Amino acid sequence: MPLHDGHQIRLIEGGQAYFDALVSAIDQASSQVHLETYIFDFHAATARVAEALERAAWRGLRVWVVVDGVGTPRLPPEWQERFSRAGVAWCVYSPLGTLGLLIPSRWRRLHRKLCVIDGDLAFCGGINILDDWYDPHHGTLAQPRLDFAVSARGVLVQQMQETMAQLWWRIQGVKHAKHQQFPEALNSFRTGGVHLPWTQAQGVDMPTLSVAKAGLLLRDNVLNRGQIERAYLKAIGAARHDIVIANAYFLPGRRVRQALMHAAKRGVRVRLLLQGRYEYFMQYHAARPVYGALLRAGVEIHEYSASFLHAKVAVMDPHHDRPWATVGSSNLDPLSLLLAREANVVVADKAFAQQLHQRLVLAIEQQSKPVEVQTFAQSPWHLRLRDLLAFALMRLALFLTGNRY
Repeated sequence: MPLHDGHQIRLIEGGQAYFDALVSAIDQASSQVHLETYIFDFHAATARVAEALERAAWRGLRVWVVVDGVGTPRLPPEWQERFSRAGVAWCVYSPLGTLGLLIPSRWRRLHRKLCVIDGDLAFCGGINILDDWYDPHHGTLAQPRLDFAVSARGVLVQQMQETMAQLWWRIQGVKHAKHQQFPEALNSFRTGGVHLPWTQAQGVDMPTLSVAKAGLLLRDNVLNRGQIERAYLKAIGAARHDIVIANAYFLPGRRVRQALMHAAKRGVRVRLLLQGRYEYFMQYHAARPVYGALLRAGVEIHEYSASFLHAKVAVMDPHHDRPWATVGSSNLDPLSLLLAREANVVVADKAFAQQLHQRLVLAIEQQSKPVEVQTFAQSPWHLRLRDLLAFALMRLALFLTGNRY
């Protein structure tokens, strides 16, 4: 994927800062707001985002919201009514239906977190519309989860708005087809295949930043099946000094694992910041069987323990001539790399890479626990059994979807 000059990129850490930036941008918008998210929760701080969308629609802007059918199966009745009254157009991507996730094709989820405002300003990252201090399964958190996003101006904004518009119209087409509204369905599918005339507006303020080379990586099940994984492989292969990857759900395929091990063996310092708190059985335990080979090859593994880790970011060689960084929604696991719709922004800029690197190193040194080779090898048998069971179940799930990993 080629990177283009002329982007303004700003790193955003945490939901509070992200929601502040979103609300400010939405309130300054003059023509349209298009938001996609896996989870849209209306608890605590995130209600401010919903209220900003509502205000924008009342001002006469075109406001589209797409949520995922697993992450957000339905909106609260109060907000359904408020959005409908204001004119916020919203839809659910791939609702589960009666059999739910028993049907393997429904494992293909909308996991990306994107927002485009006035065709000029974009947001991309791993942060759901979910309060940092709250988890739907675990309640109030003692510390906020660790996650990142970026705001951006430049060429990638047009690419982002086009892929979002295409998905919107395809969802509308499927909805019309289910109701046997075939002319409307055909029109929606046609609209989704052409460029929409979004108004370019310059009214949304953004801090003046250094111009950076950047690009948008997409993963879908049509034209961009392996784009994100290939970008990681190329960047890991090109790294000569330092690799830091923070990933919430880490179970890379053989090629990525080998690339990391080869990098460590050729003298690159490779550090992984991974989930240290138990969140889900499959994601937590299935990752651990790959630790052994990585540790023996010299890869450092650190488990984040301050709170839940939700970041999906990486930075390589930030202090050298070819810095590379990515911030987005894609984990290095089979659900992200083989099944879900994902989006990452790649940035080749030394100042940005150093900023992200500094924050990740701080989390490694002050908020994480290192996984030692000897200690890991002596894990209790019942934990190793759980790890192998989760790993086997993950492989079985992939087999059922027809994927090899």
